[in-house]
Amino acid sequence: MSKKKDEKKGSRAKRHMIAIVLTLIAFVVYDYVMLPAYNIQSTETWFTVCAVLFVFGLLELILNAGLKLEAAASQGSEMRGAVGSFTIVTDSQSGKKSLGKYFIYAAAAVAVVGVVGSFFSSELFHAKRYASIAGDIETRNFIEDTPPSETISDIALMDTDSARIIGARALGSLNELVSQFEINESLYTQINLGGKPMKVTPLEYADFFRWWANQGTGIPGYIAVDPVANTSKYVELQQPMQYAESAYFSKDLRRHLRFRYRTAMFGKSYFEISEDGTPYYVTAVLKKDVFLFGGTTVKGAVILNAITGDTEYYDVDDIPNWVDIVYDGDLLTQLYDWYGELSGGFFNSVFAKKDCKHVTADFGYKMFDDDVWVFTGVTSVASDQSNIGFVLMNSRTGEIRYYGIPGAEEYSVMRSAEGEVQNLGYTASFPSVINVEGQPTYIMTLKDKGSLVKQYALIHVERYNIVVTATTQREVMAKYKNALAENGILEGSGVPAEDSTMETVTVDDIKYLVQDGNSYAYLISGKKIYKVDCAEFETIVLVQPGDRVKLSAAEEDNGIQVVIDFTPMG
Repeated sequence: MSKKKDEKKGSRAKRHMIAIVLTLIAFVVYDYVMLPAYNIQSTETWFTVCAVLFVFGLLELILNAGLKLEAAASQGSEMRGAVGSFTIVTDSQSGKKSLGKYFIYAAAAVAVVGVVGSFFSSELFHAKRYASIAGDIETRNFIEDTPPSETISDIALMDTDSARIIGARALGSLNELVSQFEINESLYTQINLGGKPMKVTPLEYADFFRWWANQGTGIPGYIAVDPVANTSKYVELQQPMQYAESAYFSKDLRRHLRFRYRTAMFGKSYFEISEDGTPYYVTAVLKKDVFLFGGTTVKGAVILNAITGDTEYYDVDDIPNWVDIVYDGDLLTQLYDWYGELSGGFFNSVFAKKDCKHVTADFGYKMFDDDVWVFTGVTSVASDQSNIGFVLMNSRTGEIRYYGIPGAEEYSVMRSAEGEVQNLGYTASFPSVINVEGQPTYIMTLKDKGSLVKQYALIHVERYNIVVTATTQREVMAKYKNALAENGILEGSGVPAEDSTMETVTVDDIKYLVQDGNSYAYLISGKKIYKVDCAEFETIVLVQPGDRVKLSAAEEDNGIQVVIDFTPMG
């Protein structure tokens, strides 16, 4: 009898060990594939604990609760459930002794604690704390902070859709690369490179087999897109990148980070280029500022060298100046929304909504002070047609500046710009704001159906009936300054802008050309060519070779003079 008991105990211990081993195998596979952060503030940790307890408990029940199959004709004091011609048999005594159910109860208890913790981390209980996460938001003067724009050289006018199309051209001409690599279209990072805006994205392995074939040599370069000039180029690195999102096993970007920082809660990784041309991935390390799971913000960042795999963690105040994106635009807008909506308390944000405000639904980028800033408008929760101001938010430091300039909401001015070219069917990009002659001014691009930039638009923020469009940046700037003068906003109402002077020329010849649905007249006078928009200056049809005209113009890079003001003299 004693021998039988010992055998039974040994058999049970063996089944316990099998349950433990299977649970450990499942955990190791899950940990390697899913890469959870082990941090009490991470929901990944709580889910992992629940899953491990539940899996072990279920295995214990299956292995130690007497579950087995017997022929349907079997008799005995067991519970049965028909499965085909067999019966699932459970020994009720073994089931009572199994530890499995207690582990399942524990998994349920952990889940309940997690749900309760999430509930008590909500805005309902901590509205003021949420509102304070953004820190001190300083109200500043936009004109004093922003130098006047003579040229459009600090604005990232190109959106990601356009960058994808232009960037694809750079790779398409390199046959030896196209067959092995592809562009990471989801990772175009807006950076400030050498004082100029630039969108960069790495090449990626096209699939597992191409990674396997190229893992020894790595990824040779990246794509750089100039959002001002609308050009792109492939940049070959002196040393190839070994770590990427499309790599596998130990060279996988996220896996490499996770195995070095097991407790870190990571944000999105952004591809950046340092001033010396070295490629890096910058990954924000997040923290929860409210109770257990609430109030996500940035604790610091891990910078990973894409060539060597070396990593270094920096607290948020110590991040190097060349880094551009630590706080992404979604996080920054969330921080401001908490401040704008919850400063008066949770119930005020739901019912009275006194002084509640939030940002508009999208954002753009602007470069100044050698940093990348996120731009977006601020509107009252009671209005969706006009802004009460806008904010600039630093993507490296998280600093937020508020500018109280009332005007049209961004989507309203986008529709206004589209109305100027409705016959062409162009769509407007999300605008930014610049300082033109001391006037806050929206600027945006107008794109065709293929997302290629065709024109530029400038619209006065406060007097948004002043709308100017043109095919080049210099032309739109000159025309806008004239429009400001004509509307009495600048001194010298009705006179040409300072950067264009009136002159009288004799027309030697005249040619007409249609571009993108617009008709232009080209006046030839000596060695100069003057480009006249026929829709804007309809009296051009009266001009004949030999006539004299009075005009002002701005010279383009190609030497053609774009006419800003025009009067025929006969």
